[in-house]
Amino acid sequence: MKKPLLLATLLLAALAASAQDTAAVRKAEKVTIKPYGFVRNYLNVDSRRMMTVCGGEYLMIPYDEDWNLTEAQAQTLGATDDRFDRNAVPEAHFLALSTRFGLALEGAHFAGFDLSGKVEGDFAGFGTSNTVLRLRLAYVTLRRQNAFGRHELLLGQDWHPLSGSIMPDVLGMAAGAPFRPHSRTPQVRYTLNPNGFGFTAAALWQYQFSSPGPDGESTAYANRSLVPELFFGLHYRTREVYAQLGMDYTNLLIRREIPVVNVLTDDVLYNRLDEGRCHSFSPTVYFQYTPLSVPFALKFRSTLAQNLGHLNMLSGYAWAVNADGDWGYIPMQAFVSYLNLSYGSRWRVNLFLGYQKNLGLANKDYRIIALVPPELYMKKGVTNLNSIYRLAPSVSYNTKAFNIGLEYELTGVTYGDLDPQDGTVPDNDNLRQVLGHRLCAMVKYNF
Repeated sequence: MKKPLLLATLLLAALAASAQDTAAVRKAEKVTIKPYGFVRNYLNVDSRRMMTVCGGEYLMIPYDEDWNLTEAQAQTLGATDDRFDRNAVPEAHFLALSTRFGLALEGAHFAGFDLSGKVEGDFAGFGTSNTVLRLRLAYVTLRRQNAFGRHELLLGQDWHPLSGSIMPDVLGMAAGAPFRPHSRTPQVRYTLNPNGFGFTAAALWQYQFSSPGPDGESTAYANRSLVPELFFGLHYRTREVYAQLGMDYTNLLIRREIPVVNVLTDDVLYNRLDEGRCHSFSPTVYFQYTPLSVPFALKFRSTLAQNLGHLNMLSGYAWAVNADGDWGYIPMQAFVSYLNLSYGSRWRVNLFLGYQKNLGLANKDYRIIALVPPELYMKKGVTNLNSIYRLAPSVSYNTKAFNIGLEYELTGVTYGDLDPQDGTVPDNDNLRQVLGHRLCAMVKYNF
């Protein structure tokens, strides 16, 4: 009787000591939780129908002309007064979907690393409701400082390294897209920040922002490849200058069922499996200058974009064949750049300039397979772009708790006829420029 009682007493004592140790550790490793966010309202007025997401708040480009009658038909029918562009319709939106809230977490340690994290959401998701809660950020960060500099390992959903916190100072929700890569995605990212030079290496997986393909925009093409998207970048940082040189690699696996047809009867006999990969490489350069003596900022990014549709850029890939009969999925390539200039703090003026040029297939030894329509998979299905530009001046009043501003966006798109061979839109008499004007008023209360 005494032996079991002694064992029970020792067990209770051990549990009590363990509880005290755990309480002491929790007290020493106390995690602080800081809420943050804002209430933001946008009033957007557009001169014509625009390609947008998030209820119209996120602007891409104006849609191409869509005439009910061609000029020849109108002349033949004598109906010139009845000819109209279906997309030449002004629209207006007033929404607060981008209202945001988050929790910043600090404290605790693991294996010599300082731990922090963040959880962030807004109401700009998609679903059967007009206001769907959306996860924006959710990650944990491990940091350590030593003689080599500051080491940082991030695990979870954060901004893509091509996007990051280095954004132009525009007011619109698109933050410079489609001239700037724009994506938040699950990733494992390591960054070394010594004095001056450093580097970033990341493996990324698609989630909310996905690639186009035969079955529409989907994460399946990236997930099936089993190879994550990879990014590696070198950077240089001082108190006034930040510069980055990077490379993004994407590997997609595309699976399709292609019908086998009886050449005599045109009957479909069966479907065979067609499978191939699309490899794309996108070099990029970024430069930012923010002098300490004046409230001025210059930000510039230029990217040779290959198949970056998943970064909300008007990009993609094609099913193509070379002279030897070898076929494959070849990325489309575009030159994309933006320049942002801002001055002021309380009162701030800003100018954003963006440009994109379609360069066609990245590998000129290939030609798009001659089907009607051609097998060209582009973001939002836009296959006839020659070039895009944007001019966006703005003025805003900013305090810690309150922001109000007005921005004008002129987006010009040169549409034309797709060359079904190399994916370009040639400079010829069939080119037409479509202009979209947007007036954006923004009011934001920060907490």
